[in-house]
Amino acid sequence: MTRLLFLLAIFSVVSVILFYFSGSDIVHTLSPQGCRMSWMSPSYVLQSHFDHTWSPLTRRYSLWLYREVGWENTELHGSPVLFIPGNAGSSHQVRSIASSAARQYYHAPYLVASEFHAERYSPLDFFALEFNEDLSAFHGPTLDSEKAYAARAIDYILSLYPPHTSITIMAHSMGGIVATALLPHPNISAIITMSTPHTLPPARFDRRVDRIYSTNSGILSSNPTPILSLCGGATDLMIPSESCILPQALSQEEGGPYRRTVFTSALEGSWTGVGHREMVWCHQVRWRVARAALELAAVSSSSERATVLDKWLRDGHTLPAYSASGDLHLHTTEYETLRAEFPLVLKNPRTPRVYLFPVPRPSGESPTVKFVIYVSQGSIGSVAPQLPLPLHVSVYLCPGHPPEPCTSLEPTVLKLIPAPVVGQPFPVPNEGTDESEGIVLFEAEVSVDLEAHVAVSVNGVDGRGWVVGGFVPEDAIVVDVSTLGVLISPISVAVPHDALRSQIRFPRLLSNALLVYRLTPVFNDHEACEDALLPPLLQHTSHPSETHYFPLAPRSTRPILLHTHASAPYIGTSVTYARGVDLVVYSSGECSVAHVELRLDWWGTLGRWGARYATAAASWAVGIVALLLFNAWRAADASGALPDVRSSLDRFARCVLPWALLASYVFSLVPLPAGFWLGNRGEPIFAPIAPLLLLIVTGLVFVSWWTLSLMLWPLSRILGMIGRSSRRNEDTTGQTSRNALLSIGFVSLLIFVLVPWQVAFLGCWIFHFYTCATSIAALAVSSQQSSPTPVPLAALASRDSNSSPERTSKPPPTSRATLADYANANMHLLLFMTWLLPLAAPVLAVWVRTLATAGFTTPFDGDHNFLYVAPFLVLVEFAGAGPGIERRTDVRETFSPRWGMAVLACVAFVVGPRTTYAVFDVASAAVGWAVIVKIGPRYWGRDSWNGLRWSR
Repeated sequence: MTRLLFLLAIFSVVSVILFYFSGSDIVHTLSPQGCRMSWMSPSYVLQSHFDHTWSPLTRRYSLWLYREVGWENTELHGSPVLFIPGNAGSSHQVRSIASSAARQYYHAPYLVASEFHAERYSPLDFFALEFNEDLSAFHGPTLDSEKAYAARAIDYILSLYPPHTSITIMAHSMGGIVATALLPHPNISAIITMSTPHTLPPARFDRRVDRIYSTNSGILSSNPTPILSLCGGATDLMIPSESCILPQALSQEEGGPYRRTVFTSALEGSWTGVGHREMVWCHQVRWRVARAALELAAVSSSSERATVLDKWLRDGHTLPAYSASGDLHLHTTEYETLRAEFPLVLKNPRTPRVYLFPVPRPSGESPTVKFVIYVSQGSIGSVAPQLPLPLHVSVYLCPGHPPEPCTSLEPTVLKLIPAPVVGQPFPVPNEGTDESEGIVLFEAEVSVDLEAHVAVSVNGVDGRGWVVGGFVPEDAIVVDVSTLGVLISPISVAVPHDALRSQIRFPRLLSNALLVYRLTPVFNDHEACEDALLPPLLQHTSHPSETHYFPLAPRSTRPILLHTHASAPYIGTSVTYARGVDLVVYSSGECSVAHVELRLDWWGTLGRWGARYATAAASWAVGIVALLLFNAWRAADASGALPDVRSSLDRFARCVLPWALLASYVFSLVPLPAGFWLGNRGEPIFAPIAPLLLLIVTGLVFVSWWTLSLMLWPLSRILGMIGRSSRRNEDTTGQTSRNALLSIGFVSLLIFVLVPWQVAFLGCWIFHFYTCATSIAALAVSSQQSSPTPVPLAALASRDSNSSPERTSKPPPTSRATLADYANANMHLLLFMTWLLPLAAPVLAVWVRTLATAGFTTPFDGDHNFLYVAPFLVLVEFAGAGPGIERRTDVRETFSPRWGMAVLACVAFVVGPRTTYAVFDVASAAVGWAVIVKIGPRYWGRDSWNGLRWSR
């Protein structure tokens, strides 16, 4: 072990540990979760009539009806909803949402709540599919099986209801992919997906999963069925949430289908990141999903369903319908005229009144001014927190002088924002935010007119709540700083004093999932913040569907880390939102922020890198091992001796790696499409990631070789002690070849009819591991016997005189040099197959999991192609037969098999990180090429072919 390889190994191990802990720390620092636990009294009724007459897959899967014990009976009495679980999911995950729907529809057991007394409302019958925790994320045929079963389950469910009944689909994780694939379907009214990776498969080891995604992409762009995607954000550590964003389509106003993506950090009343599994039981989310399902069942058109989804799963990015309660006539209303430069502040109002704000002259060249008003625990139009106070505010525009009549002022922003409690973390762990204490935010742009007024009508006052409003500066603070500038040193930005709303824009900052910025506020007066109606609240918007809120509290123990999913590796649909960071500070004015400092947060940034480049690391490792084989075979062509793995690694680290690091950096500056290389489209700030990843992966390859050597040592010692060696008997070469062909044929037949080829590849690895141990043992025995034992001449003469011409003498012992080449070749091949093993292991895990739950009822279509593994079968069988090839130096190969490894390396580095399955395809082809050129003569019965001859 050289010092360089040792340092690389230490660097890689330390880097992996750092990436692991920084990634795990995301849920505590980057996006803390504040979810209240949900409670229920579940029961599940098996739909036994949905049997094999409906679908042959009923022997493998099942369908269940959920009932809340003590609140519902087992009879069908409402509208159907189907829940589809995801990867390794369970039908029992339906219980939280189904329980909430039952307890919202009934305010007591079997007593309908007053808001659902209308005839059009009905309770919900929640059905749930049980897929026995299938690993559908790794296997396309499993997804197809789930889709086929779900389609028949829908037919069965609808057969229990009157004709033309519609069904609502809810799906979690990969279940959303199954749900989307069910379209078009005339009876599916809407689909709500939760933590579903719509645009990028979380595991990219199977090309058939990519084909399903390609089909779904067309469905998402054209099918009229409303689809809403709920995303958990950075808290979801199982899928990258940028893949949860639905692809862009024509807006609903332009005649396109309803497609909405809602992040739980922006979901009104939630305002928290939500983990992957927590998405189905987080109370702040599940009751809104249940309420939306209740009202979806009561409407019939797509536009009405879209309205329901926007009402109950609202994130503030879509503007709700707003209209004040009729026109306002000031001559019949008591009103008070205020000065435009001073805000309106009403604490615990008790008298209904109208307040007039004369429209001020703008300070800049903007033709409009912005009016902002906050209402705590009350309502503006239809927007209000849960269980609002009677306090209601209407906003009007009153042109002319005197200012009447007044008409509704159309808002540009009307949404609910959180009201964090000073001194408490936000969101509160295991509790979150109380939805009843939200603040309604109203923003509107008013054209400049000295004769106009904005009227604020305050009604329903009972001494609770508060109202704050007034005109704010329209111009935003624009900071012209690049990402590199923030990387070098922190940037300080002054914030206007006592402003109700301040906007800060960084138009040149890169907004990408790989970057995390840290913002630090500096306050003028800490004491004023403790009694402020609305302490400064930071809103970070990076995408039309993504918003994060952060309280700017003095002495806060939780860092303010700005992150986004607007743009990310391998996601091509979000490039429009790649640049620009938009910050808005909302405040009631008592507590002001002097300035904010912005810098890059390295710990959070590293946590984002590890999760997104784990697959790339596995692919690049195959590329590095392919380069090792290329260099080793080239050295063998030149010198006739194959170097050992340590020498190959050492040569790679000293001679190839420095140039590879430079080339990887330069290549990262090329604006490639999102699906190639590391998916960064040539962004200079991300160029250093490639050399860093290359260093780490090189060290991991060395660690893997050292681990394999450590595993082989005891086995080779045992084999050496019991006298086992890898020596081919040249007298039975023809018989061995025939037996090998029969064995390979039998294994191929077994693959074709029974087991997937991934099982055979695992068997190849195990068999070759044993072969490596025997070759090491043979080399050790040869070293111990390197001194020849003298033989008496008399004995030689006697042997010669008694020998018969018909008797065949034993072949001479294999030279130690040949044994060394043989062992080195085996170790190179073992390292190569070891790094290919993770690419085949996911489907292998699916097969084993399916055997444990369903036996041999699963068709593994496409996994019985023995051609994927046939080259490895031949190669490991030939290696197991013993050393038998010597290279002829007088013949030159026109197309050396080593160039297949060069092609494999290119594919592994450029294409493999996005389409990992392509790496194994090319590896199989490259090994097949080598097998045909190098090993083919053994099975064709020829002694010499393409520069090889069999030793005798």
